[in-house]
Amino acid sequence: MTAPVRGGTSQPSQANPPVPAGYTYLAQFIGHDLTMDRTLGLLDEQVSVRDLLQGRSPSLDLDSVYGRGPDDADDDRLYAPDRVKLKTGITAAIDGPGTNVNLNGYDLPRVTHGETKAERQAPLIADPRNDQNLLLAQTHLAFLHSHNRVVDQLAEAGLAGKALFSKARETVVRHYQWMVITDVLPRLVEQTIVDDVFSNGRRFFEVEEADMPAIPVEFAVAAYRFGHSMVRMAYDWNRIFDGDRGTLPLMFVFTGLSGNFDPAAADVNDQESGIFERLPTNWAVDWRRLYDFAGECGRDDLAAPAGVNMARSIGTLLVNPLDSLPEGAFGGIDTDPLKIELNLAFRDLARANTVRLASGQQMAALLNTPPLRPDQIISGSGGASLDELTSQERAAFADNTPLLFYALREAELCGGRLTGVGGRIVAEEFHRVVEASRMSILHDRSWRPTLGPTPDTFRMVDLLLFAFGADRRRLAPLGDTAPPS
Repeated sequence: MTAPVRGGTSQPSQANPPVPAGYTYLAQFIGHDLTMDRTLGLLDEQVSVRDLLQGRSPSLDLDSVYGRGPDDADDDRLYAPDRVKLKTGITAAIDGPGTNVNLNGYDLPRVTHGETKAERQAPLIADPRNDQNLLLAQTHLAFLHSHNRVVDQLAEAGLAGKALFSKARETVVRHYQWMVITDVLPRLVEQTIVDDVFSNGRRFFEVEEADMPAIPVEFAVAAYRFGHSMVRMAYDWNRIFDGDRGTLPLMFVFTGLSGNFDPAAADVNDQESGIFERLPTNWAVDWRRLYDFAGECGRDDLAAPAGVNMARSIGTLLVNPLDSLPEGAFGGIDTDPLKIELNLAFRDLARANTVRLASGQQMAALLNTPPLRPDQIISGSGGASLDELTSQERAAFADNTPLLFYALREAELCGGRLTGVGGRIVAEEFHRVVEASRMSILHDRSWRPTLGPTPDTFRMVDLLLFAFGADRRRLAPLGDTAPPS
């Protein structure tokens, strides 16, 4: 039996099945593993590609989780005293049936000391951006648990010390790469493009391996921002915040980076307000509502009570809450940005302008991809309307379309999967970043997953089942009904 689903406002065609909402934030987590933009406040001036794409190793190796490792003087604080396992955090008890308890391992580790609340509630992780919203933070936490579970397995086999850490990281990274190639990409990119790239190799982006490969700006600033259109206005989050009560604004509030753990505060940007300095227990994640364990694993006992949250289809529309982001979501606390600068669509397009990015038509010519017709760009398929533009403006837009909008329009016309220019950029770049890793599974074609149900299968549902011991009480710690008082 397949669990029912909770759909978004824009649904893909039957040819492309809907995507569980967890993949929206898994894709964001993967993006943070590849790029770190330290120029987020510079929307009104030109920046160089070098300035834009620094701070991350250009390979799929989870440095956003591991940092520079336990032997680094700065990043050793991410690790437990054994210098092998990664720290996890603990929630804060709050009045209520089943929530008046601290849950160990259900919040990110936090700094906990400092003169201000903002300092104390800051996440103790290699990439603080992964505490930008609660869904992303819980995704990062799942990888911490996955690493620690691998450590336990390898320790039982006799490994210890540096050899144990090295083998554990290699195991986690290789399973992660397999999951990205076989589970994530096919849900987001047209399958024929994925098959072509991973069977025949790249044709356009750094065809030859380079000693110092770089992330293409066309990927980081345009094509890979497709996930913004997949964000829902609300999520059926857990037993307490069910239905539409897990609103998107609250997903920002209950973080240490973007919020203050206090929904009653008059200003979410006031991080000194509120009583909590870590995630309250009543916001502990219910993974069953974000991924389809029943449909994909046959685990009917892990079916979501009201169905799995489904992401919105990739396209040119964004939900309204994204037009007014909290300042902390982009590192803007105390910067007093203009209102328009809090609009995610504006930020995406403005960022592309600062690097003088090629248009969609220019990229189509470069990639030998049939371009969209002007009428397809203007009309789309149930997406953003351009009716407010004058006829002259529409004609200019159709001839010189921003690359991000172009890729989203392509996906919209393809039933919610990246295709054409956007699909080719994303698929080729993922081939390149997997190949660039010193632990690359593309350099060891005999490698197969050992943590999934079969030697050819490892998906995000399998990572979660492994990380939490396939235990319903750990995947959904608050359960379906309140415990008796």
